[in-house]
Amino acid sequence: MDVDQARQALLKERAEVEGLLKGEQTAGAEDRAAEADGATGDMADVAQPLTQEYEDDAITDRLTIRLDAIDRALQRIKDGTYGLSVKSGDRIPDERLEADPAAELTIEEARAAR
Repeated sequence: MDVDQARQALLKERAEVEGLLKGEQTAGAEDRAAEADGATGDMADVAQPLTQEYEDDAITDRLTIRLDAIDRALQRIKDGTYGLSVKSGDRIPDERLEADPAAELTIEEARAAR
């Protein structure tokens, strides 16, 4: 994959993820404030606020993990190691990088890591 193309794709995705993360953090803060104020929605379901909190936290965690992966990929571009597995140094196929520009491992390494 062309490094300039990868950089542009990563920067675009980074902006999108940052926007989603900011929105999710705001929603989570609003949910917690509503819970503290007693405005929990369906009072028949006392677990609803906790479930929403868990979902908010899970989404925030996944977005943060993705943002970190994007930042590592941008750093590999700067370092001149983009497109190489961080584990083995083997070349990551262009098809994989096109599907996920932040890929750090070859498909085989990623499957073995599961």
